[in-house]
Amino acid sequence: MAKTRSANCGPACLNRSPDSEAVVETTENRKRSRSQFPDQSPIETRSPAKWRPPRGCKLLCSPKSPRKRLSDQFSQRSKWNPRDPAQMQAVKEALHVATVPTNVACREDEQKRILEFCKACIEQEKAGSLYVCGSPGTGKSLSVDKVKDLLAVWSKEVGFQSLDTLAINCTSLPNTSEIFGKILEKFNSRKKTSNGFSPLQDLQNLFSQKKPPSSGKMMLIIVDEMDYLITKDCAVLHNLFMLTTFPFSRCILIGIANAIDLADRFLPKLESLNCKPLVITFRAYSKDQILKILHQRLMVLQFDVFQPLALEFCARKVAAASGDMRRALGVCRSAVEVLEAQLRDATRNQDTDIVMFDHMDIALSKAFKSAVVDTIQALPQHQQVILCSLVKLFRQCKKNATTLGELNKSYLETCKSSQIPAVGTLEFTNLCKVLSDQGLLKLGQSREDKLKRVTLQIDSSDIIFAFKGIRFFQTCLE
Repeated sequence: MAKTRSANCGPACLNRSPDSEAVVETTENRKRSRSQFPDQSPIETRSPAKWRPPRGCKLLCSPKSPRKRLSDQFSQRSKWNPRDPAQMQAVKEALHVATVPTNVACREDEQKRILEFCKACIEQEKAGSLYVCGSPGTGKSLSVDKVKDLLAVWSKEVGFQSLDTLAINCTSLPNTSEIFGKILEKFNSRKKTSNGFSPLQDLQNLFSQKKPPSSGKMMLIIVDEMDYLITKDCAVLHNLFMLTTFPFSRCILIGIANAIDLADRFLPKLESLNCKPLVITFRAYSKDQILKILHQRLMVLQFDVFQPLALEFCARKVAAASGDMRRALGVCRSAVEVLEAQLRDATRNQDTDIVMFDHMDIALSKAFKSAVVDTIQALPQHQQVILCSLVKLFRQCKKNATTLGELNKSYLETCKSSQIPAVGTLEFTNLCKVLSDQGLLKLGQSREDKLKRVTLQIDSSDIIFAFKGIRFFQTCLE
């Protein structure tokens, strides 16, 4: 066949490359296939060709889906042994609040603003004040500490004189005015002043001198928990910010507080004193941010500790409640301890060596348990059964009110199905009155007790939550 095709070809055919011959041959094969099977369409007879890379070209990696790549990463990590005390301790340390991460994730923008502000003060040799506010557990103190380290590296690279740094936690001050003594001690560490002036007056005189202090250095003053400085006249707070307005002051003051409205309450006064600080607000962490920080914490470990669904459940719950990262870390540590307790319990058949969704659910229940839940759990059994009967009745009737007579019927049915002896009608009424006195139920007025209107004074979810995991009451609620 090849000879016949060569004989019938012209000169142009002789110059064809092998690749072009392959194309011609493939085309002729398709034509023959169509002529042999005229009733079938080309689409039906063709099978999907498997993609192959060109000859001599090697793929760097196989085309896998993101989910497949993620599962491969998890499979490559070694298995965690929670029965190993060293590994268990490593997990608890990684999730501890006191463990400082190498970098503060999800706070890059805030850190950049603080860093740029401090750089400008150093370059211009000019004092300035900054107020960092936000809810607890939003990374304020960690971010400021990170900026302090970055400033030290930047000053060395650029050639500026190294900063003097003073960190003060206001909760450790016996008296709010003693903060000025600590600042003065840092400035005059080598000489003592006994001129009869107060530390505040000494600082004001020092920053009013025509020549700067002998050290010639800028000082970074970090005042944490600044809301503890609030007094009736707020004189301490005002005088502290005013130190940055003196002509020869070389202070960079960074105040950190949980009170977001502190600046709004005192900004007008500070603005009138010409010492209005730059305000940087740290927002509460979102679910995705909490999840990212948890993954960052756990990356130092060489094994998987949590089921991904359990971590996501924790992040979602904490973000909805407060966005407090410290609480999220505490919940994760508690979930690890739940698993640890179950492994120590010889009566339980524990077939998992990883923190699962159920472990996280128990830890979250402990963290977010309300006082109402504690009250319900401390009630006598029959009062608890009455609450379960009321919730069950509201579910069945799809209403939020009933009568004492209907509640008694539901109570009797619950006792019969649970195989416990029920109390009499008079005692049942008295038990309901006790629940009403505790603020759990509300009883209406009526001549007959059985016609009194009954409503719940608490959320039914609190009752369900209080009996979660207790088989007897779960049966009563069904």
